[in-house]
Amino acid sequence: MIELIRHPVCLGPDGLHEAAPETLADGRKKTISYGILAAHDTSSDPSQLKLKFDSLISHDITYVGIIQTARASGLREFPLPYILTNCHNSLCAVGGTINRDDHLFGMSACEKYGGIFVPENQSVIHSYAREMLSGCGRMVLGSDSHTRYGALGTLGVGEGGGELVKQLLSRTYDIAPPQVIAVWLEGAPRHGVGPQDVALALVGAVFANGFVKNKVLEFIGPGVEKLSVDFRNGIDVMTTETTCLTSVWQTDELVKEYFRIHGRPEEYRKLMPQQGACYDGAVVVDLSAVEPMIAFPFHPSNVWSIREFLEHPEDILEEVEQKAQKQIANPNLHLDLKSKLHNGRFRVEQADIAGCSGGSFENLVSAARIMDGKSIPNEFFSMSIYPASGPVLMELLKTGYIQKLVSAGAILKSAFCGPCFGAGDVPANGTIAIRHTTRNFPNREGSKPKENQMASVALMDARSIAATAINGGYLTPATEVDYDDIMPMYHFDSELYNKTVYNGFGKPRPEVELRLGPNITDWPAMIPLQKHALLEVVSVIPDPVTTTDELIPSGDTSSYRSNPIRMSDFTLSRRDPAYVGRAKAVAEIEAERLGGDAPEKLTAILDKVGDGSALVKTTQFGSCVFANKPGDGSAREQAASCQKVLGGFANICYEFATKRYRSNCINWGILPFTLDAGTSFDYAPGDCVFVPGIRQAIENGIEDIPARVIRTDGAVEGLMLHVKGLTDDEKEIILDGCLMNYYAKRN
Repeated sequence: MIELIRHPVCLGPDGLHEAAPETLADGRKKTISYGILAAHDTSSDPSQLKLKFDSLISHDITYVGIIQTARASGLREFPLPYILTNCHNSLCAVGGTINRDDHLFGMSACEKYGGIFVPENQSVIHSYAREMLSGCGRMVLGSDSHTRYGALGTLGVGEGGGELVKQLLSRTYDIAPPQVIAVWLEGAPRHGVGPQDVALALVGAVFANGFVKNKVLEFIGPGVEKLSVDFRNGIDVMTTETTCLTSVWQTDELVKEYFRIHGRPEEYRKLMPQQGACYDGAVVVDLSAVEPMIAFPFHPSNVWSIREFLEHPEDILEEVEQKAQKQIANPNLHLDLKSKLHNGRFRVEQADIAGCSGGSFENLVSAARIMDGKSIPNEFFSMSIYPASGPVLMELLKTGYIQKLVSAGAILKSAFCGPCFGAGDVPANGTIAIRHTTRNFPNREGSKPKENQMASVALMDARSIAATAINGGYLTPATEVDYDDIMPMYHFDSELYNKTVYNGFGKPRPEVELRLGPNITDWPAMIPLQKHALLEVVSVIPDPVTTTDELIPSGDTSSYRSNPIRMSDFTLSRRDPAYVGRAKAVAEIEAERLGGDAPEKLTAILDKVGDGSALVKTTQFGSCVFANKPGDGSAREQAASCQKVLGGFANICYEFATKRYRSNCINWGILPFTLDAGTSFDYAPGDCVFVPGIRQAIENGIEDIPARVIRTDGAVEGLMLHVKGLTDDEKEIILDGCLMNYYAKRN
């Protein structure tokens, strides 16, 4: 089904073949990816790209912080199209007027600075971007990790808010030239197989081994033309779960027709790699061999074919439960999926088809055809459908497919991203939901393990979800269902957007006052990096991978995204509830030091490595988190900024799960320390790490930094830390204390 080629390959007339290493550098320039990157690069240094994007996009749990940061950094107007969508906070009930206050802030910011505002429930962020923002050869930067529009010839990159701030201030996105992996598609999907099945198979093949981490995926090959554009979009948006940097596809007449249908024919151009294009490796996907898939908790890579699972359900569920138990922080709580087996059949209690991956026209048409004239079970089962945008909903209404779904018992809801991050359709305790959404991380379904509330989510394609729904909730692959899968012609009606979307790009109105609700607050002051650093370890996370959802939970925290102080109280709340208290205790001692005192605890610790009374004057005291591999998942910057608000100054890890989380740490002045593989970090909360001369080390680009660990029992040990590959700007940002300070200093 999927083969990984781990050596360089080149494109020839008959497909991919092994490449000589000396041809790789020049051959990369013939890829689609490098053609787009070169067109957006402002650097004269071939070893460092400095990219300027064509447009930016954010949603309503990220745009307030971004605009507040940019405003504090000297923003006067948006220099490029910046779209603010409202698809995350739109249905959150917690927080009084907070959610609507944030939306009014966004609207007033679009008036003041010249932005584009998409009101709540009109579209999920990525559907709007595909419909109205994409273009062949364009680049879009979004403050959401699933910023992926590659099937439309657009390089979409999901990053933390700090990177969008740089673009708003006419700076650049700086990265080393990335490696490119060819995803060679051949064959055609069989009846009953949908885009999520292909996507989950791909994620399962490459996530754990890191084969495509921080690389560009370039989808090429004869199988591309066998896929509709909706199908391609459904695969493409899930490439985020592979941990790749971005993705792009070859374009053809189907993409040309997509842009014509959406009223933007000028955005099409044919994109194909040149003969001799070279790639750093390849993933070969035989589409005809892909089966309906299921990804069990707690990751999209935890994947099996439904057929394989139904043949060995008890063995697979035992493996799933054991793996899940290592990720559940509450030892008294257990994931119990084996109880869902009834005479060898696996029964679920809830179903959702939603968001940027599930809520497309073709997914919902397929589900409607499968469910037409049938019914979901009427006890202990519910099903919701969320069309991804107003235009998609309008077309489903005109063609009658919504009626088929609703008549079968599905509940129609508006465009909303909640089921993907734990703010919508929360299952009951102890139940499992199947969803065509992007993620099934812990708590993405809304459960709270520390309060003994836990449900779980398995990811599937809309087709097999519909087949399961009409089969009494018993897991059923869509390949076992007879239905018509020939798609009707899609008609895009832009009138809804014409009537509801505010487009102020190029027309800023500086006299407009920002609408600042009572929850919208400025960032607290942050000081520059000091001569030395003393870091108290306040959390040690032993998990193989730590997601941003565990660093800062999604769902019930969403209403506080515009209030840094209140938001910070949720940091690590579902993974390490003691973290906030420990971090605040460290911050209180640092506040005393900054006030001119010499705190007794701090002086005593520093006495172990020198003259404590002298060192306390030049040693910054902050908290530190250790995790093996932090930052998988969401791009939201609060995973880092909340640590900094609480006085966090460093992360120590073996590697960062994603570039975007590492960038978030840097932009908030958090030192991104790594350890050599095999180095033991057997320290516990309360132990401290003294890093002498850290400011000078960052200034001079020293990447290997000796440190000393002072254990709570007084023992002192050596530890080698690394800070690899900082750009000149990143060094200055860390030295200044954060991105805001960096810009404020230069303004």
